Amino acid sequence: MCLDSEKHALLQFKQGLVDKSNALASWKSEKDCCKWRGIACDNQTGHVTSLDFSFSYNAYFNSTEVPLRGEMSPSLLELQYLNYLDLSYNDFGGMIIPKFIGSLSQLKELKLAGANFSGPVPPQLGNLSNLHTLDLSSNDFEGMMIPKFIGSLSQLKELKLADANFGGPVPPQLGNLSNLHTLDLYRNDGVSSENLEWLSHLSSLRYLNMSYLDLSKVVNWPLSLSKLTLLTELQLSVCYLPDVNLSSLSFINSSTSLQLLDLSVNHLNSSIFYWIANVNNNFEHIQLSENHFQGPIPDVFTSMLSLVTLDLSSNQLEGGIPKGFQNLCSLESLTLWSNQLSENIEDSVKTLSCAENTLETLYLGDNQFWGSLPDLARFAKLRVLQLDTNQLNGSVPESLGQLSSLETLRLSGNSLSGVITEAHFLNLSHLQTLDLSDNRFSINLSSDWNPPFQLTGLLDMSSLKVGPAFPKWILTQTNLTTLVLSNAGLSGSLPIQVWDLFFGLDLSMNQIHGKLPNLSSTSLDYVNLSSNLFSGAAPILEYLDISKNLLSGELPNCWMQFQNLYLFNFGKNKLSGKIPSSLGNLQKIDILRLHDNNFSGELPSLENSTRLSIVDLGNNNLSGKIPTWIGQSQPNLAILRLRSNEFNGIIPFSLCSLAGIHVLDLSHNNISGGLPDCFNNITALANDTGVGEIVELMWKGIEREFPNLMGMRSIDISSNYLIGEIPPSIASMTELISLNLSRNN
Repeated sequence: MCLDSEKHALLQFKQGLVDKSNALASWKSEKDCCKWRGIACDNQTGHVTSLDFSFSYNAYFNSTEVPLRGEMSPSLLELQYLNYLDLSYNDFGGMIIPKFIGSLSQLKELKLAGANFSGPVPPQLGNLSNLHTLDLSSNDFEGMMIPKFIGSLSQLKELKLADANFGGPVPPQLGNLSNLHTLDLYRNDGVSSENLEWLSHLSSLRYLNMSYLDLSKVVNWPLSLSKLTLLTELQLSVCYLPDVNLSSLSFINSSTSLQLLDLSVNHLNSSIFYWIANVNNNFEHIQLSENHFQGPIPDVFTSMLSLVTLDLSSNQLEGGIPKGFQNLCSLESLTLWSNQLSENIEDSVKTLSCAENTLETLYLGDNQFWGSLPDLARFAKLRVLQLDTNQLNGSVPESLGQLSSLETLRLSGNSLSGVITEAHFLNLSHLQTLDLSDNRFSINLSSDWNPPFQLTGLLDMSSLKVGPAFPKWILTQTNLTTLVLSNAGLSGSLPIQVWDLFFGLDLSMNQIHGKLPNLSSTSLDYVNLSSNLFSGAAPILEYLDISKNLLSGELPNCWMQFQNLYLFNFGKNKLSGKIPSSLGNLQKIDILRLHDNNFSGELPSLENSTRLSIVDLGNNNLSGKIPTWIGQSQPNLAILRLRSNEFNGIIPFSLCSLAGIHVLDLSHNNISGGLPDCFNNITALANDTGVGEIVELMWKGIEREFPNLMGMRSIDISSNYLIGEIPPSIASMTELISLNLSRNN
């Protein structure tokens, strides 16, 4: 039975908390506090030894339970035999960790992860000399340095400071923690280290995660790691690691127990493979994506018979899958997408034959694999098959429909031909994502087909012959999030259910007609209906591209409520009236296209829309002066197109502040005065930078679409009433490709 003094202390602690879920309902004075929820006591003395009120994310999302809130009462000081305190993932409202915790001298485990504490960490925690575990992860310590006093906690075995917004250099005092077996500094973006000498003293270390720390100046990192002979997991992704000096590798004798290695998203080249080969052959998980590897995949992996996952994606590897991979019989995941691999896909599959009973995910997309798809039915555990954006041809084997575990199938961007029938999906009952777009095959599914699957992600059949009628079977996919049927040969009207089933909908480049419904009452967040035959009033949504239709009338002036809107494209319709002033309240908008309509009046203020990169209002009837806020409030503006309107007055000097502009088109207006002698401030026209977007430019007398403006730089102020001399500063704009000042005075 617990002591009355400790029971009273716990009841005081309860009074400082907000317990909306009634999680502390068992904490009643008439009951033995050793039997309260979250409390454990010493069986002999009755002293409270453990307070565990960690909150589970699963509980948050799967029940009505919510975290504890409020303040921590110093009454806990009465619990002098407390050795375990866990308040993780509750909500203490950004308060500083209470200093009194440093007086709980018997504490062995202190876990405050995700409890919404902020900095600084009180130095009193340095008094916890018996501490074995300290977990302050997922809080906000406001860029403060990792406290040096942590290095004096000599009994520490687990130190977890991940995602805690620490900053500054790693204190070398951490090297004093000779008993440490777990060090997790993951995702503290402001933390750096210029050398890892301190790390080499942590001889007991088994788990090390310093991903997202800046280690760009650490040149001897393999040498420091070689001293960690017990290490089993090493994660150094997104650390800006420099390449390895080959001359330093010959004497390295690293951990023979290392099983997981993550060096993804760094600056490493193929010499790192020699270091990996020198470590051991017991690896189970290797992640090396987004580095600078070139040439063929080395044979170093072929002797790693325990390898379960290998990720070499987003490099510049060439050739095929090494024949030695036929020894990797434990392989469950192979990720090679986004390289320059080129091999007959049949040979690749044969090389992986030993893993046919284990392989679950195969990512070979965005390469140059060629040939016909072989029979994959023997890979019975395959959950993810991504072969998109290759050079595959021939027909798709019906045996694909036997992969009953398949969840994701991506074959887009190939030259596959033949006919896709119901047999291709026969046993795909677990399929969630299906992307067959941009191929040459046709779809032959009966109108009353009832698929065996229920898609929950993406369905993309763009550039396939799906129409003319909208496929009824798609309406059975009630959990589908995104439907893309662009350029799919659809015509006629749409079933009314289409507007309520999905979050994202792309039906662009078809011949669909009919009136648009009130989309603001649907679940749609993203819609692209451009290049169809829709008519009716303009709808309201968060993401809108309904260009190239027959919409008429005025845009409603109610956009202030759509603060997440980032793309707004009503170009090439028949809209009229004034541009709504409420568009100026959209602080996140990035692209605004209202070109080729009949808008009139003055341009409303968009000075609060500071993220704008593209403004295209060309070919309307807008009037008034060009506003001075253009150039003062949009530092990222790359395309400004006001051509073929009725703007008047002079060119404002503020346009010279558009340092990143690539296209400036003010042609066919009523602008007068001279050219500002400050255009040389536009550095994008003086330096080789780029932006990728579609824009229409007058080029050699013809208005053309340019889908990628990498390298395109244009100024067109023709057909106005400008006078005076051309400023000499124009000559310094060395990247300028097109300058049109014709038909002025």
